[in-house]
Amino acid sequence: MLDFLSEKVNGRGNGGARNGFQEVFSWQAHRGPVLSMVVSSYGDIWSGSEGGAMKIWPWEAVERSLSLTAGERHMASLLVERSYIDLRSQVTQNGTNIFTSDVKYMLSDHAGAKVWTASYQSFALWDARTRDLLKVFNIDGQIENMALDSLVEDEVRMKFVSGSKEKAQNSFNFFQRSRNAILGAADAVLRAAAKGTFGDDNRRTEALLATANGMIWTGCANGLLVQWDGNGNRLQDFQYHSFAVQSLCTIGSRIWVGYISGTVQVLDLNGKLLGQWVAHNSPVIDLAVGAGYVFTLANHGGIRGWSITSPGPLDNIFRLELEGKEFLYTRLENLKILAGMLHKEEQLLIPLYHGWARRLQTLILLLLGCRRWKWVLVFLLCLLRKKQVRNNIRGHVGDVDVAAVPCGLGRAIGNKGAVGLRMRVYGRVMCFVNCHFAAHLEAVNRRNADFDHVYRTMIFSRPSNILNSAAAGVSSAVQMLRSTSAIGINPAEGVPELSEADMVVFLGDFNYRLDGISYDEARDFVSQRCFDWLRERDQLRAEMKAGNVFQGMREAVIRFPPTYKFEKHQPGLAGYDSGEKKRIPAWCDRILYRDSRSASVSTCSLDCPVVSSILQYEACMDVTDSDHKPVRCIFSVEVARVDESVRRQEFGEIIRSNEKIKRLLEELAKVPEAIVSTNNIILQNQDTSILRITNKCKKDRAIYEIICEGLSTIEDGQASDHRPRGGFGFPRWLEVNPAAGIIEPDHIAEISIRHEEYQTLEEFVDGVPQNFWCEDARDKEVMLVVKVHGSCTTEAKCHRIRVRYSITGKLTPMNRKGNNPNPAPANLLHRSDIQRLSGSCDVVDHLRNLHSP
Repeated sequence: MLDFLSEKVNGRGNGGARNGFQEVFSWQAHRGPVLSMVVSSYGDIWSGSEGGAMKIWPWEAVERSLSLTAGERHMASLLVERSYIDLRSQVTQNGTNIFTSDVKYMLSDHAGAKVWTASYQSFALWDARTRDLLKVFNIDGQIENMALDSLVEDEVRMKFVSGSKEKAQNSFNFFQRSRNAILGAADAVLRAAAKGTFGDDNRRTEALLATANGMIWTGCANGLLVQWDGNGNRLQDFQYHSFAVQSLCTIGSRIWVGYISGTVQVLDLNGKLLGQWVAHNSPVIDLAVGAGYVFTLANHGGIRGWSITSPGPLDNIFRLELEGKEFLYTRLENLKILAGMLHKEEQLLIPLYHGWARRLQTLILLLLGCRRWKWVLVFLLCLLRKKQVRNNIRGHVGDVDVAAVPCGLGRAIGNKGAVGLRMRVYGRVMCFVNCHFAAHLEAVNRRNADFDHVYRTMIFSRPSNILNSAAAGVSSAVQMLRSTSAIGINPAEGVPELSEADMVVFLGDFNYRLDGISYDEARDFVSQRCFDWLRERDQLRAEMKAGNVFQGMREAVIRFPPTYKFEKHQPGLAGYDSGEKKRIPAWCDRILYRDSRSASVSTCSLDCPVVSSILQYEACMDVTDSDHKPVRCIFSVEVARVDESVRRQEFGEIIRSNEKIKRLLEELAKVPEAIVSTNNIILQNQDTSILRITNKCKKDRAIYEIICEGLSTIEDGQASDHRPRGGFGFPRWLEVNPAAGIIEPDHIAEISIRHEEYQTLEEFVDGVPQNFWCEDARDKEVMLVVKVHGSCTTEAKCHRIRVRYSITGKLTPMNRKGNNPNPAPANLLHRSDIQRLSGSCDVVDHLRNLHSP
């Protein structure tokens, strides 16, 4: 279903208050959902649906429906609905449709007067004026073969082979068919593999964009950005992020890219990365430009605005000013985290931890791990569902995610390994990893390798979005801007996800033992509680000191007896293994952690956002249901966060009070001075006229776009009211090339204004051409508007140009209606009127009230 809306305005003139839009009429466009839609540079509405369905709704049909009287308005929907042009039925090969994939994206290339349609794996390029198919090509830029497979053709021909042919001939045909079948199958496998039919295809197209220099950009599911020229030739590609591209937009000479990870990047038109930051903690599904900002839309509904000048010269000024006021908007939050472990699959011990939680009045989070590592997810998620997170911070805890890494035989068996839980608390990422490493006294290197494997390969199901996440709520890119030298361009280049967290806690049965001590000696030291000497024999302590494992992590001082190995249901220290093996007591069960500190004396701040200390680290010696004693640790955690409302206020105050920033903003907002060669053009008999636009600025680029205000007929040498066209599209008899582009400083752009022979229009009813009706033979005139703006501003200067097409050959002066005591000669080229319009809404309001120049 498509709706045609018009803006409803209350009040007089342009000063009236807008009350939104009202529906004029609607019609059924496709049987399935409308997946994509665009208005071409000639005002036609193009729409795409499932199964390759594509239809065009000519502007002439919409215009006729809008001109119906109130009594005839009930016919408007039916008139438009039946006027469609079915592109898929018109573009066939041997009676077979060549478009079968869903049309996910459509794009109007205003500069080249073309329309791009795209599925996940292929593109089609169309002429917007003639509506002809120009090219079909895949995501690699290779032209698609639209012919039928030779196998199908051979099979069809074989149905008519006479049964009276000789056996040798039949044998030849059999082998020929077999050969064709094998080759056809092999070709199908290659095409399917190239297009990702087998397995997940991470090269599919996810976004489409046309830039001011006439280039087309596509974003892919693997994070690849591809640049094409206007004719569908693949030029180059760029890889700055490993996650899927979700949205693209352009403003001036920059390209903005939104990713599924919540990251936003800014590139120049040559593909150079200028900056990147985390805009949201969920996918950026759309980008839009307005009022000097680029707005990002996240899939959870959040919208944020970022200055179009970022990254730029203002960023460092804003950063320094805000750093000086950091104390005003920094808030320190205190919380306690109880991390512990279980050693049985049953949940019998969970009530014990619940009791601990109730006794700790300030407890915020409760996390448990299990030696049978595959069960830890059940415990952790169960506790979260049971609302172990206190109500006072429930709104500040989110983005819960899990991961698992096997470390058993061949790194594939889950008897050893780790599971991880990741969550965001006050905008800071915390990871808790429960591990079970290789056993036996001599397996130190295997345990070290297990940790290294877990740390490097643990990947959560969703992107981490942890790059400077505390600044995610500020409506200025300066707060989260990361230069290309400050962060890794491609996170896929071996940066572990755990290394990017603000706090990481490892807990579980690490299985490190005591070296150089006998069973009896260990029992004696334990009975005397001489733990200091035992710690000197601890394998884990020695390996950490040598930098072989748990690099950069800390552990509280151990003041409890070794937790392994005990006989079940034997209380006290007398329960150590006394069987045949007499395993040496050891601290197998440990809890280690890392926070944001680079040194132990660092204080909590926005630069060091998470600082932890240990309140309690002990073993639960009264638990006898396992051969291990559970260990628990209570963390006191201080988290620095940003009060977003206060920082926004300070940001606004900086803009209002800093004179240097004011001057820079005014400089960036300037529109380059541009001059057009004429404001009157007369065309006859497929004439071509050259319009020249001169950029008078010495240092800034000028970006221009030419649109059509409307069309009128000439009566008595005067133009009647200009009727606006859909999308400010050109009439089909007029070609403007290029209709958009960039003019370098002190350079001139030449635009071809050409009359194309187009005397008749083909009328379609239900997608079928019914008859031809002729346009009227009166002279016509269009009002073109040349919009010029700078690289970092949405404000534009507009130059108006009248283009008259004379069929009769009578060249009449282009005068305004009304009395003019001193008419100018018809062949005199006047300097174009210049008007400053701040945005597209002002352009619409202005043009709505224009009748003639």
